[in-house]
Amino acid sequence: MFIIEDHLLQPGERVRNKQLVNKSSGEFEKGKLDTIVIHYTAGPFQSSLNTLKNPKVKASAHVIVDRDGSVTQLIPFNEIAWHAGESSYGTRTGLNKYSIGIEIVNSGPLTKSGNVYRSWYGSAYNPSDVIEAIHRNQSTPKYWHVYTPEQIETVKELCSALIEKYQIKQILGHEEIAPARKTDPGPAFPLDKLREQLLGTDRQNNGGAEAPDTGRVMASTLNIRNTPESNGTLVAKPLSKGTLVSIVEEKNGWYKIRTTIEGWVSAKYVDIN
Repeated sequence: MFIIEDHLLQPGERVRNKQLVNKSSGEFEKGKLDTIVIHYTAGPFQSSLNTLKNPKVKASAHVIVDRDGSVTQLIPFNEIAWHAGESSYGTRTGLNKYSIGIEIVNSGPLTKSGNVYRSWYGSAYNPSDVIEAIHRNQSTPKYWHVYTPEQIETVKELCSALIEKYQIKQILGHEEIAPARKTDPGPAFPLDKLREQLLGTDRQNNGGAEAPDTGRVMASTLNIRNTPESNGTLVAKPLSKGTLVSIVEEKNGWYKIRTTIEGWVSAKYVDIN
């Protein structure tokens, strides 16, 4: 459980010594702060921290969540950080002035090299640290660095505390406010699930049972159809084996899934995570 006093996280087993930096645009205007934006660092903790602390770099964030789930706060929560950049969502532009930025230590997209997967800066990862999935803004699967359970739990609890403290109304990914240039937090992070759990989005099927959150394609290829039936019209290229999908509804043995579009796939070919 996180405690926030005077806009700062209070000491606890997951809160590192705060390294506050003078890199903000002053305080939020009254009533404007109502959003959390989730990012990945695209690099390891220390180098990301050094970048965000560097006075010559025009970037900052309120907190960084490391791989072990620990949190380092850089900016008080009542001040505007430089995390969103050029951004828009709905009728708003410049999301910095409406949002708290959470950076999660994660390498983002990876490239397969022999039996290992490498980040853009050269770090190598084993298959257990990788998923293959289609990004919500893309159409083909890529390899992505996974988030740790500790990180996901920390982000959930931190968002819960921020929602209570600041009456947060929405949680967005950087990929949703700057889709032409950003892919964070990417498909390895359960962003839709986080929103549903914390903000009460209803995603239940017509029988009242909650649909699974994600699944992985087991068949070599899996067709996506416009209706939950075998003669439904194909709406996209088949998904490849191992693709991670977000499941938004279940009906009569079919899952409505979301990649870059929505469509129906046979549930028997999807392994639930």
